[in-house]
Amino acid sequence: MHLLSDLLGRPAAAIDTPALVIDLDAMERNLERMAAFAAQHGVMLRPHAKMHKSATLAKLQMARGAVGVCVQKTSEAEALAALGVNNIYISNEVVSPFKLKRVVALARELQALGGQLAIAVDSLEGLRRLAQAAHGQHAALRVFIEIDVGHGRCGLAPGAPAVALANEMARHPALQFGGLQAYHGRAQHLRTVAERQAAIAQVITHVQTTRAALQAAGHAVPLVTGAGTGTFALETASGVYGELQAGSYLFMDRDYADNERDPAQPPFEHALFVKSQVMSVCASHAVVDAGHKSHAIDSGLPTVHGLALDYANGGDEHGILRGAVLPALGDTVWLIPGHCDPTVNLHEHLLGVRGGLESGTVEQIIRVDARGALT
Repeated sequence: MHLLSDLLGRPAAAIDTPALVIDLDAMERNLERMAAFAAQHGVMLRPHAKMHKSATLAKLQMARGAVGVCVQKTSEAEALAALGVNNIYISNEVVSPFKLKRVVALARELQALGGQLAIAVDSLEGLRRLAQAAHGQHAALRVFIEIDVGHGRCGLAPGAPAVALANEMARHPALQFGGLQAYHGRAQHLRTVAERQAAIAQVITHVQTTRAALQAAGHAVPLVTGAGTGTFALETASGVYGELQAGSYLFMDRDYADNERDPAQPPFEHALFVKSQVMSVCASHAVVDAGHKSHAIDSGLPTVHGLALDYANGGDEHGILRGAVLPALGDTVWLIPGHCDPTVNLHEHLLGVRGGLESGTVEQIIRVDARGALT
C-alpha cells in the first residue's frame, strides 16, 4: 500500500479515485480577492473554518489578513487550537455543562498563548451556565449576543430582549460583551440579487433596532459580526457590520455558483473537486466511482466540470452520467460538489494540485483536522 505522501510532486493523474482535490491556483485567487475586498472596505474578515476544518487553511487565511476564524462546535475549536490557530469564535450556542468546561479550558489555553476565544449566547440561562463555568477559572471570554435576523434558527428576537443578556453579562467579570451575532443563513442561497438585497435590508433593520435598544440601556455595541458568501457585500455596504464570516468563497461549491452574481462582490472560482473515474459504460449512460459517500447531497447533486454531462445519484458508491457524448471506460471525471462543508467532512485529506487539474502536480496534502468534530 502506497503512502499518501508518495503523491507529492507527482502528476494529478496519479491521484486514485474518488478523492477530494483542491485547485490551489484557483483557491489562492479566491483567497486574495476576498482579502482585498475586506481591506478595501475597512471590514475585518473572520472566515468560517467549519467549511474546510483544516488548521493549515485557517492559518493561511489568517496570514492573508483574516483576524481569526469561526467554528460551530467546541471540538472544532479544540482541534484547530491544538494545531496553532489562536483566535477562534464559536459562533454558536453551547449549553452543556460538560462542553462549557471544555470551552473555558480552551479559553485559558488560548489566552496564555496571546490568543482569544469568543462564543455566542442567545438566552439568560445559557449565559448563566457560561458564567458559572468561567467563575474563578481566570478565563476571559468574549461573548456575542445572537439575534434571529430571519434565519429562524438560534437567536433572540431583535430589539429589547438583548438588553437583559447584556445586563446579566455585566455582572460577570470573566465575560466581555463582544457585540452582536447577526447571520442570516437562508439569505445566502436566495438565487437573485434582488431577493438577497430584500432579505439583508430586513436584517439591517433588526440589527439597528437591537443596537439602539442596547445603547439606550447604556451598553456600547463594539461589533456586529455575520454575513456569508452569498451576501457579504450587502452587509458591508450597510456600514453596520464590522466583521464578515464568509467561508465558502474559498472553494465555491455548486450551490453558491447557482446564485445570480452580485457585481458588488468579487468573482470566485470553483476550487474544490471530487476526482472520479469511469468504471462502467453502456449505450445510455456511464458510471463513475464517486457516489454520495464522497460528496454531500443536502444542497443537491454535483455538476460535471468541463463536460456536457448530467450527474444522477447512483447510490453510495456510484454516480450516473448521461449526455450526448459519454466518457470512455477509465476516463477521469471531475465533479463540483453541491455543498463544500459536509463534503469536506467526508474526507480525511484534501489533495492540493498546482498547475491545473489535468496537467498539474500534487503540491500539498492537507489534513482535515476537525473531521467528525461534532461535539
